[in-house]
Amino acid sequence: MKKASLVMGILAIFGMLFGFIPCLGAFNWINIPFAMIGLVISIVAYVQEDNLPKGNATAGIIMCSAAAIFGFLRLIVGGGIV
Repeated sequence: MKKASLVMGILAIFGMLFGFIPCLGAFNWINIPFAMIGLVISIVAYVQEDNLPKGNATAGIIMCSAAAIFGFLRLIVGGGIV
């Protein structure tokens, strides 16, 4: 589950960067819910396993939350949220 959270975080970051391309900002309407699902999976993976290293889950939490926040800010600046 930790690997899945890391992969979702990486995909969310790439989706956010894709949404920063001019005229493609509406892609963030798809990417933000994807990043939120990845954030939930990352938090579950972080809390679920006690003894194992939690680096992948932590990276997933950071990347998914950054993708959601910056994607949301991109929508605000681009006029996608009125």
